[in-house]
Amino acid sequence: AALKVQLNAKLFGQHLAKDVVLKAVMGFSNNPSPKKPLVLSLHGWAGTGKNFLSQILAEHVHPAGLRSKFVHLFLATLHFPHHDQLRVYKEQLQNWIRGNVSACPRSVFIFDEMDKMHPGLIDAIKPFLDYYEQVDGVSYTQAIFIFLSNAGGDLINKAALDFWTSGKRREEIQLKDLEPMLSVGVFNNKNSGLWHSSLIDRNLIDYFVPFLPLEHRHVKMCIRAEMTARGYAVNEQVVQAVADEMTFFPKEQKIYSDKGCKTVQAKLDIHEDV
Repeated sequence: AALKVQLNAKLFGQHLAKDVVLKAVMGFSNNPSPKKPLVLSLHGWAGTGKNFLSQILAEHVHPAGLRSKFVHLFLATLHFPHHDQLRVYKEQLQNWIRGNVSACPRSVFIFDEMDKMHPGLIDAIKPFLDYYEQVDGVSYTQAIFIFLSNAGGDLINKAALDFWTSGKRREEIQLKDLEPMLSVGVFNNKNSGLWHSSLIDRNLIDYFVPFLPLEHRHVKMCIRAEMTARGYAVNEQVVQAVADEMTFFPKEQKIYSDKGCKTVQAKLDIHEDV
């Protein structure tokens, strides 16, 4: 219930992601003996809420969230920068996950920038995600793994635009409209971090979660939420002014924000005096 309240209050324009993640986490939390860890792969353009949702989810499991020593964030460009070190990274990753799950079975691992991950690296963690009761005396079935990726964003945006063009509401888009296309697209994309990955081959990713591009109204919701978070009264003139400074696509229709809500904070800084 707390997770639902948080998502409703803070995550805008993502009915699919909210619904899927809530059901997945509730099902996983209520299962006394899951057969494998929960593995979610979040896809969509920058600024649509992937990071945000993974943080809320981490806080739901460990109240300190990203500050908790049981929540681990990996950034592909920071932690695995060199292609020629692939073998070393694989070993380090396995040791890190093994050590942390031994210390806390309910560890949360977040892999950001999956689309910048060297092909094959993520397959090193396959044994931990598979249907094994234990691997070398350690059980991984209580852990949560979350992958964040811009890969597949173009496919999601195209599908959303097709819905809009055919006069349907975005809220009518269902997971079955996007998930199969997403898993195939990511599997065949050399720059997805999951290219020809055994994690997809073996169906070890429980859900591919699509994040839809955000419309004007969602960007305005982000601006209002940011103003409230800063302790300001919501000023609709400022909301409009900040929204007007954002760029939208496609060129003709200008429906979707091309940076999502990513630059809202910076743009609001300019209007602080108001």
